[in-house]
Amino acid sequence: MAVDRERVAALVRELLEAIGEDPARPGLRMTPERVADAYSEFFSGVGVDAAAPLAHTISVSRGPAPDTLPSGAVVLRGIRFRSVCEHHLLPFRGRAHIAYLPGEQVVGLGALPKVVDVLASRPQVQERLGEQVADTIASSLDARGVLVVLEATHECVTMRGDQQSDSSTVTIAARGELAEPAARAEIIALLVAARPAFDTGDGR
Repeated sequence: MAVDRERVAALVRELLEAIGEDPARPGLRMTPERVADAYSEFFSGVGVDAAAPLAHTISVSRGPAPDTLPSGAVVLRGIRFRSVCEHHLLPFRGRAHIAYLPGEQVVGLGALPKVVDVLASRPQVQERLGEQVADTIASSLDARGVLVVLEATHECVTMRGDQQSDSSTVTIAARGELAEPAARAEIIALLVAARPAFDTGDGR
């Protein structure tokens, strides 16, 4: 379902009035429409099938290179994402790192960031976002194991309350064989060894 821009703009005008501002003054005159445009982008994943980017798969045994079957995990690091916390409607952003153990099917690596983008483009909490990414990959690819690590900075932490500007949040979601402690530790060690990939992209 597409974002109702006209309704969002009308509600933003009410919000500006509620905080004591004048939505008709020059600096705010276009703000409702700008917010509506931004929200249509931020929440473009609402109602969208996150598994759709994984629909086109390649058989590892009957595909173009059956003599190069993957024997270990496929790992994609440093996927940038941004989302909006559903508790305060403030942004959070960071990087996702995804590993999966292929079953019979693999997918083009470009599909994995699309899954993250669809699921992040909704009102979210980081913990659920990682679990949803893991579930989508595990179910769509019949993967033997999935690991999703998210690291993000949250404006509800950095910009309000105690204002912990240097803090970041890390969450881990694991499925199948990668939920086993030893296997999970091996992949996490690989990610930590490439520490620059954990940069959340906020300039720090």
